Amino acid sequence: MPKRLLKFKNYDIHSVTAVANGRSNANIAAWVMQTDMGGKVLAVALYKVDYTIELVRESGILNVNLLATDQTRLIRKLGQQSGREKNKFKNLPHALDSRNCPYLTEAIGYAQCRVMHSTDAGDHELFICEVLKQVVLNPGKEVMTYEFLKAKKLIRG
Repeated sequence: MPKRLLKFKNYDIHSVTAVANGRSNANIAAWVMQTDMGGKVLAVALYKVDYTIELVRESGILNVNLLATDQTRLIRKLGQQSGREKNKFKNLPHALDSRNCPYLTEAIGYAQCRVMHSTDAGDHELFICEVLKQVVLNPGKEVMTYEFLKAKKLIRG
């Protein structure tokens, strides 16, 4: 019998992309949740040691990209190496929104966000974000989930 209840939850997998002063980065984020009935507010948990969090704190903007099952190569590229020393956007299909913030063109879509405020959340910081715009890019794709990644042995459960 599993000992931890939260291991039963199946999270959608996202990439948070951010920009500040000409520097950009992307990471992997599972803990993203709509907190407003109308879809106008998202809570996004970012790991405190990630480079992406520095850019989000500096600029107050980010994009939340909903990843598809055909993007499993991004788990290693965006989630298991730092963007401080290398350009994660090299050979990564992306474009820039009107704020020059990158988004992933092969994702199911993205939510363009502005940080309203943030709060400490243990080893993560929780950013409460206003959703400025939602863009569906690839509606026919299947959403990547935590259970999918465990089944493919791309992460440990």
